[in-house]
Amino acid sequence: MKLLKDLIYKAGIEEVVGSTNVAVEKICFDSREVEEFAMFVAIQGGAHDGHEHIEKAIEAGANTIVCEVMPDHFFQKVSYVKVKDSRTALAQIACNFYDNPSKDISLVGVTGTNGKTTISSLCYQLFKSLGYKVGLISTVRNLIHNQELQASHTTPDPVSINALLRDMVGFGCSHCFMEVSSHALDQKRTYGLDYDVAIFSNLSHDHLDYHETFDNYIAAKKILFDGLAEDAFALVNIDDFHSEVMVQNTKAKVKTFGLRGASDFKAKIVENQFSGMQLQVDGQELWTKLIGDFNASNLLAVYACGILLEEDQLELLTSISNLKTVDGRFEYIKTEQNITAIVDYAHTPDALKNVLKTINSIRAGQGKLISVVGCGGDRDKLKRPEMAKLAASLSDKVILTSDNPRTEDPQVIIDDMKKGLDANMKKKHLSIVDRREAIRTACSLAQENDIILVAGKGHEKYQDINGVKNHFDDLEELNEALNPIGE
Repeated sequence: MKLLKDLIYKAGIEEVVGSTNVAVEKICFDSREVEEFAMFVAIQGGAHDGHEHIEKAIEAGANTIVCEVMPDHFFQKVSYVKVKDSRTALAQIACNFYDNPSKDISLVGVTGTNGKTTISSLCYQLFKSLGYKVGLISTVRNLIHNQELQASHTTPDPVSINALLRDMVGFGCSHCFMEVSSHALDQKRTYGLDYDVAIFSNLSHDHLDYHETFDNYIAAKKILFDGLAEDAFALVNIDDFHSEVMVQNTKAKVKTFGLRGASDFKAKIVENQFSGMQLQVDGQELWTKLIGDFNASNLLAVYACGILLEEDQLELLTSISNLKTVDGRFEYIKTEQNITAIVDYAHTPDALKNVLKTINSIRAGQGKLISVVGCGGDRDKLKRPEMAKLAASLSDKVILTSDNPRTEDPQVIIDDMKKGLDANMKKKHLSIVDRREAIRTACSLAQENDIILVAGKGHEKYQDINGVKNHFDDLEELNEALNPIGE
């Protein structure tokens, strides 16, 4: 419970009607969740305007309304606070309600098109192995040390974030590692959080269904670094030319990492195999089970984060060598016929290109590469032909199939993808709408020394079709079709 006057501190107040000495027991931005003595924050969204539900919230027991536009009629014993921006106000109020938990924990935020889940999850693994109690907020799962919580969004709403952080502090967690999506930044979900380190992995084509232009997408990512305090670190991948834009207005101390350019933290790949790779990191060598340039970059970011958080270099490198791949990120199985089947979350052109190039560099022309690729429905349509073109140009055989079609006809999605194929590419492609059949077809086509890549869904254990999430697991399907060694 908090007094209204304490909750609205730094929330961008423009006008108050009623008392600020009222007690608030819950913060809601969905009128269906309002209970007695709750505050209802009216947010203007794309599909709904919370201002239309103010009276409903009051009927349900709300004693405080936060809004951008004051209603025409005021109810007695209800306090009204007009703010400049409801999303920013909600985030600041959530920080105040939970006593600013981000100031009581070392908070690391990771943003970028690809690598967010891997970097944040590996940081969690690393610091846990170093003996700390740690938290994780990610696409795959939310964790308070060993306690797993359901993850519904890459970055939760501000009330959930602050509640999670407060629970982590209460449990004794010293660090929290969180993915920070462009949607979350644009919607002010992370406003008011006190980051110790913010990491930028890379930027490429994605989410233009939401942001509309690439410039808007860049601007959204940049919000994380613009909001850092002077005592924080902005850690950016210098191999991505967008890194300079990310930090051009930051107050934080800028540090760089990279495999190619001159940087504060450097690494290079000495050897790359399906079983792992040998890396040289800041002059020290280590073996890791992760593979590929993208994972070398991810591991370097993890190492650099550890150094910035004042951990010992040799302890970090020793622990990093024992880190395991994240669910659905280049997970693979092998059969007695030496067929390798890989599952990867690659669902953007850049991520798919990175995975395919890594596979091709390791196989060095041995065996065929059969790729199974789809694109999500109700999402960015511009990347569909590019995804198909990349898959076909870098594979010996490509099977175009459904991913999460959502409310779209999966055949229409595949037809959009096929627009990226030239005549030669079309000769080596198949179109199979049913994802299970597509995976099984790939397995039946594979022979000794061949490689199968199933891309797009990775860790997801479902397929979203017309609003229904049906159980579907790419790795499970491959296991059933191939009977790998150890099954």
